[in-house]
Amino acid sequence: MRESTKAMNLRFPDAEQRAAIAAAAKQEGVSLQEYILSAAYARATAVEQRFLEGFKESMARSGAAFAAEPAGIDPSAEQRGAERQAMDELEQQERGRAA
Repeated sequence: MRESTKAMNLRFPDAEQRAAIAAAAKQEGVSLQEYILSAAYARATAVEQRFLEGFKESMARSGAAFAAEPAGIDPSAEQRGAERQAMDELEQQERGRAA
């Protein structure tokens, strides 16, 4: 079985851009293809890092919200009583309309 390797088709509409990239690749001592692939990989991993940092910050904020004092989240006994009374009044109004 014979394996053939295909070169990446690199087309640059701007000849100056191609020359600049080729010079940078030569300076790094790598092929043009390797230079471009390395740059693409670096960009992709930078995007991934920014995403992961944002995700970690979001998780920290969520964790802080869930770790808050229960007294700050749970309604007081007075508030629960007022809510219960309001619900009772609504139920009585509904019964009055149904009758």
